[in-house]
Amino acid sequence: MKNAHFGNEIIVAEDGEEALDFLYKRGKFADYSDGTPVFILLDIKLPLMNGIEVLKVIRSDPAFTHIPVIMLTSSRDTLDLKECYDNGANSFVVKPVNINDFMLVVKELGQYWVVINEIPS
Repeated sequence: MKNAHFGNEIIVAEDGEEALDFLYKRGKFADYSDGTPVFILLDIKLPLMNGIEVLKVIRSDPAFTHIPVIMLTSSRDTLDLKECYDNGANSFVVKPVNINDFMLVVKELGQYWVVINEIPS
């Protein structure tokens, strides 16, 4: 995404708890002062707290209602797909195995959610 030149800062969380620390500005992100994310990419298989659990927390907080959440995962499980949408995911994208295809998908997702899509302010 950095190579796609969106002009937005890219923050990478190593696990589900760190993702929530970023959103709630705690832990190593306590001094982070920039606004809320334009969109969130979540993998289902995150360590410590999986992506569906993170999604549930995000969607239970009115502060994050309008942030698009895209599940970017290797899972093709229809139960995962249903659970993600039932809990407020905006999109469910299966990661391609090939790294070049994966990078293209991430770039296209970023272009859609940052450039094309309109969200309420």
